[in-house]
Amino acid sequence: MRRVIKVAAIAMAGALTLAACGGDSDGGGASAGSSVSPASYKVGLAYDIGGRGDQSFNDAAARGLDQAQKEFNFEKKELEASAGETDAQKEERLRLLATGGYNPIIAVGFAYATALKAVSAEFPDTSFAIIDDASFTAANVANLVFAEEQGSFLVGAIAASASKTGNIGFIGGVNTPLLQKFEAGYTQGAKAVNADITVQVKYLTQPPDFTGFNDPAKGKTTAQGMIDNKADVVYAAAGGSGSGAFEAAKAAAGPWGIGVDSDQYKLPSLAKVKDIILTSMIKRVDVAVYQFVKSYNDGAPATGIQTFDLAKEGVGYSTSNPAVAEYTAKADEFKEKIISGEITVSAKP
Repeated sequence: MRRVIKVAAIAMAGALTLAACGGDSDGGGASAGSSVSPASYKVGLAYDIGGRGDQSFNDAAARGLDQAQKEFNFEKKELEASAGETDAQKEERLRLLATGGYNPIIAVGFAYATALKAVSAEFPDTSFAIIDDASFTAANVANLVFAEEQGSFLVGAIAASASKTGNIGFIGGVNTPLLQKFEAGYTQGAKAVNADITVQVKYLTQPPDFTGFNDPAKGKTTAQGMIDNKADVVYAAAGGSGSGAFEAAKAAAGPWGIGVDSDQYKLPSLAKVKDIILTSMIKRVDVAVYQFVKSYNDGAPATGIQTFDLAKEGVGYSTSNPAVAEYTAKADEFKEKIISGEITVSAKP
């Protein structure tokens, strides 16, 4: 059963022209010959910094939205955060979507938590979802969170297995509790393989500066410093900044890079460095977004904390690069032990 947007909301949406904040309106009309009937709702999505095209986190959300639109044929609106903006600006973005009749609305990233808490209370009849935050819950909000530490454990084990120097690196975009989950799992996984391994850890920026998620130059410089200090595998959990880390590994001709969120080996935009991307920690933001929209489409919008872990295939690692094949047996063994509870992965460094 599909929800029907109130007539008043539709009328308002017809009169509203959304400001250009990073996305453009993308109608959901079916292509010629399509058997999909027009949907009676519109989906709004508010990206974090970098938006569609960040080669990582935001792109994963975009894939989930695209898959849902193809299947359910709704109209969509995508807006994007800008560097240095305030919570009030994020509120305005979400409020603009809500007053425009967009329902459901998805906020991509924990940075929207304060804004969404306020706006979701203003619009109790609108269904919202937020990715990567469970700091608050509400009757009309789904908190889509992931066991990043579990997926990072697996790529940490792969990194330690592939390292010849016994020295690997971790680059986090911004030093937040969320990114510390990546660091914690990666280090634990690496030490499960080699207790004496050295793990260099660097964060590109500190809150409230979130530009570390979209600064390839800083990612490159940081990775180069790690490589100069003997790291031969570098895991970049840094959004768009990761491309710079891969460039550093490519230029050094020897070290491996490990991607994050998406299977970065397969991204056309990273084709020039794909050969050094050993694997990626997959975070299925696309699955979370798709399933949330599907729940709305089915007439029962998800609410509350929804956790995507190894058992639910919400996280994992990619095998697109043939070079990772020799390390997958050990990684899969660890995966089963984590799922069974034999290994507990810490979410804190």
